[in-house]
Amino acid sequence: MSRLSFAGLLNYGLFGLPLALVALPIYVYVPQFYSARFGLSLTLIGTALLLARLLDAFIDPAIGWWIDQNQHRRSHARYITFALPALIFGFLALFHPLPVANFAPFYWFLSSLMVVYAGFSLATIAHQSWGAALTQAPLERTRLTAVREACGLIGVISAAALSQLASIAWLSTSFVFTLLLASSLLISYAPRPIVSNLPGAAEQEPGDQDAVRSGATQIFSSLMLPFQNHYFRHLFTVFVVNGIAASIPATLFLFFAKDRLQLEHLSGVFLIVYFVAAALSMPLWVMVAGRLGETRAWLCGMVLSIVTFMWVFGLGAGAATSFGLVCVLSGFALGADLALPPALLAAVIRHGGHSGQREGAYFGAWNWATKMNLALAAGVSLPLLDYLGYTPGTSDTQGIFALGIAYAILPCLLKLIAAVLLWRAPLRDV
Repeated sequence: MSRLSFAGLLNYGLFGLPLALVALPIYVYVPQFYSARFGLSLTLIGTALLLARLLDAFIDPAIGWWIDQNQHRRSHARYITFALPALIFGFLALFHPLPVANFAPFYWFLSSLMVVYAGFSLATIAHQSWGAALTQAPLERTRLTAVREACGLIGVISAAALSQLASIAWLSTSFVFTLLLASSLLISYAPRPIVSNLPGAAEQEPGDQDAVRSGATQIFSSLMLPFQNHYFRHLFTVFVVNGIAASIPATLFLFFAKDRLQLEHLSGVFLIVYFVAAALSMPLWVMVAGRLGETRAWLCGMVLSIVTFMWVFGLGAGAATSFGLVCVLSGFALGADLALPPALLAAVIRHGGHSGQREGAYFGAWNWATKMNLALAAGVSLPLLDYLGYTPGTSDTQGIFALGIAYAILPCLLKLIAAVLLWRAPLRDV
């Protein structure tokens, strides 16, 4: 399929909106929610997030393998349907805990996270694999990922606005409604990929013991398959380092806005400005990628992010205008992080000869990396800040200084490493 209609792109990409509605509250609001609601320490919150994301990350390759075993026309839609109950019930349990949660808030938090993460993983891998199989034309790849990520940004902006202006009940209602609506449009009207048969799959005989491997061995092989691709190894390394750099500020944002900037009442506004800027930047990055290529365009986004975010460490209490400008410019840089890596991954899959065959394996590994980024960001930064003396609501100079280092300086260093790795990677050839 060389040319996708805008209606087809929208029916496909709109499912990214409810996925973002569930993702932002979990990544940004959960730490402060459980700290304020149940009095959990940052160490316990970070431990729960680390454990949940680690366990969740290791099911992603299994999900990718499962999807790849059913390469028929409606397989992606079927997995989307399977994911919906876990997404809905996990999200509601997380943000609307029952009274029993008061007796064991840590375990309620951990188990709710596991349920919603399982649904999110299945839905995300199926959705991304579906998109990667639709087209291999370079410009179409970028259009498709840009539409999907732009819909995701609309979801993020909606989540930030609802969190600022309304109650969590309104956010939950909006999530469930948009999830059911977008999944219906996706399953009923989105374009379907033309799926190839897996090489040698038809020749396997059920009684051939040499051909039949255990499920665990197949899952391991599915995990390793992408790493046999030279280009994927380079892209994966850049993605991991860059992802950790982005995940740390996301985890610490509310704490930084409240205790360093003393602008908690504007935190939702800052998030809206940040993600609106990212959404508006999507057409720009599509145009830049068309002129410079996806790799150079992503590198430009990294440089913009580093130059912009360096200012944050010097900001003090009440710096609303300066931090707002940082949100605008770093939001523009975020657009490159969202639109370009998935397009590059689709190119890497095509270059490896696995289009229409092994997208699930690639996106299983890809989502595994995303989860590991978030796990490390939360599981390391939150306990570390606790150890260094920072506690939520503090005005202690040492704690505030540690918060500034973790929120601003460390991400810039990691982003710089990612930019160097991307510059040296041979991804311009794909």
